[in-house]
Amino acid sequence: MEREVKLYDTTLRDGAQREGLSLSVEDKLKILHRLDEFGIHYVECGYPASNPKDAELFRRLMEIELRNAVPVAFGATRKALIGADKDKGLEELLRAETPAVCLVGKTWDLHVKRALQTQLDENLFMISDSVEYMKKHGRLVFYDAEHFFDAYKSNPRYALETIRAAVEAGADWVCLCDTNGGTLPWEVAGIIVEVKDEIPVPLGIHAHNDSGCAVANSLLAVKEGVTLVHGTINGYGERCGNADLVAIIPALVLKMGIPAVTMESLASLTELSHYVSEIANVKPDNHQPYVGRNAFAHKGGLHISAVLKDPATYEHIRPELVGNRQRIEVSELSGKSTIILKGRELGRDLSKNPEKVQEILRLVKELEHRGYHFEAADGSFELLMRRVLGMHQVFFRLESFRVIMEKREDGKVETEATVKVHCRGKRIIETAEGNGPVNALDRALRQAIGRAYPELEEIELQDYKVLILNPEKATAAVTRVLIESGDGEKTWGTIGVSENIIEASWQALVDSIEYGLLHKKAKPDA
Repeated sequence: MEREVKLYDTTLRDGAQREGLSLSVEDKLKILHRLDEFGIHYVECGYPASNPKDAELFRRLMEIELRNAVPVAFGATRKALIGADKDKGLEELLRAETPAVCLVGKTWDLHVKRALQTQLDENLFMISDSVEYMKKHGRLVFYDAEHFFDAYKSNPRYALETIRAAVEAGADWVCLCDTNGGTLPWEVAGIIVEVKDEIPVPLGIHAHNDSGCAVANSLLAVKEGVTLVHGTINGYGERCGNADLVAIIPALVLKMGIPAVTMESLASLTELSHYVSEIANVKPDNHQPYVGRNAFAHKGGLHISAVLKDPATYEHIRPELVGNRQRIEVSELSGKSTIILKGRELGRDLSKNPEKVQEILRLVKELEHRGYHFEAADGSFELLMRRVLGMHQVFFRLESFRVIMEKREDGKVETEATVKVHCRGKRIIETAEGNGPVNALDRALRQAIGRAYPELEEIELQDYKVLILNPEKATAAVTRVLIESGDGEKTWGTIGVSENIIEASWQALVDSIEYGLLHKKAKPDA
């Protein structure tokens, strides 16, 4: 019989505590709907007693129907020495009207004495009263045993007493929390083995990543019998983050044989990860396991040769299972097989044209010696190949550009760019202002060719990086510019290298626009 493991997402509460991350009510609702579509079982939506934003979110939730996810309101056990029915936090939890609530309580005697500044017995009453009060009002209750692993190592008897108090009061689940994120995997496994037979309700795991072990701790907990896994999308959370559900879910499904989500949902995992990062305004991690842009990227010639024969040689799963794809990177380490594979992507069999392969390899090595870096510039590399193969499409021709920067006495800085281009049989001159030379050039070029290519509206620059390649030459140093662009469906990188930073930026900018127009099937210039 297959084991059943439930997924509990806390991106909207714990994840939102990441430094620099701020989610509006609309942002949270968008993420909630996407998690629901994906098949997450429980979604912790926020802490209704903590701020007006979360209070509004729970009001909006009353008007929403979800297909899969059960919304959960988060709160703490009652305050010391008052009745549960007099506690304002518990009152707000009930007012949220979610079918499930999560109550966090103190487990570590250190916290009871120093943080709550109350007696150990009173903390037990606080836990039992709060759980019983929620059950009396018909709620499914998750009890979060805060700092459980630290508590158990410090005072195992009292740590067990706290979760027994929750269970005896009617808690449906007890979630063991590694709140400080410092417990190591074998400690987590050993403690769960000791505890699970003492607790007659299902157990969960809530791991933080302060020692880099959150995913490992969560998976080991499941191996030892835990059936509820807390985490956040992309591992967002305060300090070093929470357990990353994006890594946990495919490990459960593909490696442990536990159908936490359907295979259809799993195939949309990369999309989910990038969707949440877009809403959260956090740049995706290219090296993130399973879903990162580089998760199935191959650079070394030996690796590439092997994966072309059998991807299993250097890929632990098939990337399409999680909605990702294999990428063959091009660099000075590339061999003929890499170029032949890239040729196939363009619809050309270069195995029958070895002189073109050699020419492309020669150009790559020559350009990388000058400072180019095609691993991160797939757009520029494709354009290079198209030029060598006679497949290049011209969308416009530059006559000249000029950039003027003016700094005034009042401290204000203005940048103006003028471009002169030939497009559709016309000579076009456009001038635009920007907050810097690249922004001004981008605006001027778009104004010049935008009428001919309305597809430009969908292409936007997403990131701009500058690297000084030989800083010892000071102001005469060579500059490398990398631009990342996207059109809402895919992203691509382009590159420019020059002793003049504006010229390097122009090279990367033009490649970015040409690549985007090419893949938007724009009609090239006559």
